[in-house]
Amino acid sequence: MNASRNTWAVLPVKKLEDAKRRLAARHPPEFRRELARAMLQDVLLALAAATALTGIVVVSVDPGVRDLAARFGARIFEDGARGGHTAAVMAAARRLAGEGRHAMLTVPSDIPCVTANEIDALVGAHGARPAFTIVPSHDLRGSNGIVVSPPDCVDLAFGDDSFARHVALARQVGIEPKIASIPGIALDIDEPADLARLEGNPIGPHTSAFLSR
Repeated sequence: MNASRNTWAVLPVKKLEDAKRRLAARHPPEFRRELARAMLQDVLLALAAATALTGIVVVSVDPGVRDLAARFGARIFEDGARGGHTAAVMAAARRLAGEGRHAMLTVPSDIPCVTANEIDALVGAHGARPAFTIVPSHDLRGSNGIVVSPPDCVDLAFGDDSFARHVALARQVGIEPKIASIPGIALDIDEPADLARLEGNPIGPHTSAFLSR
């Protein structure tokens, strides 16, 4: 690990009981909650095993999420956790910047195919600061992985079609974004069709065990 780069991962996690509502038409609340928990564990597993990271921050008010994150050695932040994905990430970005951290990586908690090698590749592809590197979702609409340095130099704004928005926001502050194609990071699980896309892909052990049941 190049500790001098001081890159921290930020993982915003909503309450598990509220997770994956777009799967509600086909799957009951218990399935959605346990799927979200399994995917979160696999993302934490990949982040914890990555050698390019200095540490992990989980932003959540869910006691179960916080307990799970602590098992992986993550710091727990609450600032912005009740305000949605963007508020959680930006609150963490400002805090990390205030601590003098070099860079922030943020990924969602629903990318069960992510690996430590992919995390290391993404951080390794990031240029000298100020810099902005982004991995679009598989449909080229969402933002599934962002490395930004300094952590708060771009006002991130997640949601529908955030990939194009983030590219524009980086350019607005004079940073030409680097776009990285990384399959495991790109595959997030939101819609029923996304679960079908998992077939034939390497899946993290917790998500794999859950789906096999």
